[in-house]
Amino acid sequence: MPRDSLILVNTGHGKGKSSAAFGVMSRGWARGWTVGVVQFVKGGKWKTGERKLADHLGIEWQTLGDGFTWESEDLDETAAKGRHAWEVARAKLASGDYNLLILDEITYAMTYGWVPVAEVVEGLKARDPKTNVVITGRDAPAEIVEIADTVTEMRKVKHAYDRGVRAVKGIEY
Repeated sequence: MPRDSLILVNTGHGKGKSSAAFGVMSRGWARGWTVGVVQFVKGGKWKTGERKLADHLGIEWQTLGDGFTWESEDLDETAAKGRHAWEVARAKLASGDYNLLILDEITYAMTYGWVPVAEVVEGLKARDPKTNVVITGRDAPAEIVEIADTVTEMRKVKHAYDRGVRAVKGIEY
């Protein structure tokens, strides 16, 4: 089946992977696209500016993780939430309801072994032909890079956190 959509990957250890994806979210919405976001790691306690913007614009946003793994009190539950997030994302990919889906921090679900890479590749290949996808997270698997149309690697040169500056509202979230 011919495909008019793209897969974009924002990976690397630098800042800006999700922020770049949410820039695409804004552009897609401004073009009249139906946009959805599935977050794989961040939990509901994060009140991000991007989420506030999405709510204001009527963009469907699902935060399905329970926070960073190093903060988890039950890694089995964290893994189960990651698998559930993938099931939600896979259904959205196939639905034909979206022009753009952002799978924020999905690479961690693969890296941590919650979801097999081959299963994600299969879901991406089987997506509705009009559904563009942005994938974010560190260490994107080679198989994902291979099928992507555009891959950007963010490289940290310097970060305020290294000097003890905590996340700043409006900058990081």
